[in-house]
Amino acid sequence: MAFGWIEEQADARRRAGLVRTLRPRPADSPLLDLAGNDYLGLARHPEVTEGAAAAARTWGGGSTGSRLVTGTTELHAELERELAGFCGFGAALVFSSGYAANLAAVTALAPHGSLVVSDAGNHASLIDGCRLARGTTQVVAHADPVAVRKALGTHEGPAVLVSDTVFSVDGDAAPLAEFAAVCREHGAGLVVDDAHGLGVLGEGGRGAAHAAGLAGADDVVVTATLSKSLGSQGGVVLGPARVIDHLVNAARTFIFDTGLAPAGAGAALVALRLLRREPERAARARAVAAELHARLTAAGLEAVRPDAAVVSVRAPSPERAVRWAADCRAAGLAVGCFRPPSVPDGISRLRLTARADLSGAQIEHAVGVIGGTRP
Repeated sequence: MAFGWIEEQADARRRAGLVRTLRPRPADSPLLDLAGNDYLGLARHPEVTEGAAAAARTWGGGSTGSRLVTGTTELHAELERELAGFCGFGAALVFSSGYAANLAAVTALAPHGSLVVSDAGNHASLIDGCRLARGTTQVVAHADPVAVRKALGTHEGPAVLVSDTVFSVDGDAAPLAEFAAVCREHGAGLVVDDAHGLGVLGEGGRGAAHAAGLAGADDVVVTATLSKSLGSQGGVVLGPARVIDHLVNAARTFIFDTGLAPAGAGAALVALRLLRREPERAARARAVAAELHARLTAAGLEAVRPDAAVVSVRAPSPERAVRWAADCRAAGLAVGCFRPPSVPDGISRLRLTARADLSGAQIEHAVGVIGGTRP
């Protein structure tokens, strides 16, 4: 029977407690949301939603084609200029998603004969980029500059290190300055995904690369999503102009994908300008994460100290993690539930995302629910 193997895999997932289901949410959910990635509380900000609506009214519901045909509007170009200026890079290129941006950066910058050194904790989009790249990939120990140096030392020719800046599972930060130093010893490029750093780390939320003094370097390329701190949709690659020009001509997820819808570009542009105007939002998101961690550990829970806005709480098993998240939901709190294969170490977690707009009472409520429902 066609696709008969699907049932076998479904049975295996059920036995392992790893079944995933869609849960459509209403427009006005009564839940306190610590599951989404709206770190700065901008997704529903009236200026941001009006930015999306105004862009749709002006440019239409869709971009109508790939970026190289009809999918680049003046709005896209304006967003790219302001993103590059804000983050401190020579140029920027906007994609339909952060996933597409990562695929583009890794595949286009790792040609045949090159070495791609990939951190073991990297996001799936970076991993998939490594799989699609024509270069050879070597996975190294998590956040380990010594392991990176060893890997680069085995190769002569073009090389690139690929890493998240803030890892999405535990919220720990990569040692970017050390990574850059090792890459420079070997003439390698550094490509980092700042999905969880943009808007949270660096001066006024300019990102992890900016905080590490790497913004604008000719050997550093940064990818990011517009769907987290900027509360919109889409992705971006930031780097030297020559790298961006290369992506325009070589990145398949740029050349063959329909451009980001105008509403997404409009919302992201307004959110970026709002962050410029209110840079304190970045510091507030970090402060909320630190308070969540302190209160959770004080309550006897095993939580990883956050380097940005992600707070991870260990669960005893996949099944208990699912039950724990469900019990939190029943008590009015939405939290993320990360299980294998989404976690590289096989340890299941509740994943909480701090938001700049959370009040002290909401933080206290969230900690009380998580502690009160623990397995």
